[in-house]
Amino acid sequence: MGLTLVATAIDGLLRVEGDAHHDERGAFARLFCAQELESLLGPRRIVQINQSHTCQVGAVRGLHFQRYPHAEMKLVRCIRGEVWDVVVDLRRGSPTFLRWHAERLSAANRFMLVIPEGCAHGFQVLEANSEMLYLHTEFYRPDAEGGVRHDDPALAIDWPLPVRDLSARDRQHSLITPDFVGLAP
Repeated sequence: MGLTLVATAIDGLLRVEGDAHHDERGAFARLFCAQELESLLGPRRIVQINQSHTCQVGAVRGLHFQRYPHAEMKLVRCIRGEVWDVVVDLRRGSPTFLRWHAERLSAANRFMLVIPEGCAHGFQVLEANSEMLYLHTEFYRPDAEGGVRHDDPALAIDWPLPVRDLSARDRQHSLITPDFVGLAP
């Protein structure tokens, strides 16, 4: 029941796949193992775990990030339902700067994304009452939070459903301007 790391088109963004053991009672699966993910985590440690519940299909949460020096690596997993999870590379100098990558995460496929520092994260709900689990390597800092708009033309994210049910905060994120140079450590 090990965890397998799969590279994506964004440098440092990985999909983690895990096996489940099934028997007559149901299933058992490993969600996290510091030893198996040691090469990714390095000196980082998980300091906060959060869970979100989103009711409405089409709802979008994000795209959120924390600025340096409080930038965080996030490990995200859908534990109920299904979402279309999006990561945007905002790292200054990255070869994939301003590119986005999306994966379907679901309770059924048990995929987890490892999102590096300097990337924005959000998702769209594909199944009502979906729940996400977030493991963070930094504590939440309101003074370090930031976001980009889900409909920013500079990103041209192709959301699979009409976007609905955005928070007031997410509607107010700024658009990326031509002089945006990205986030730097």
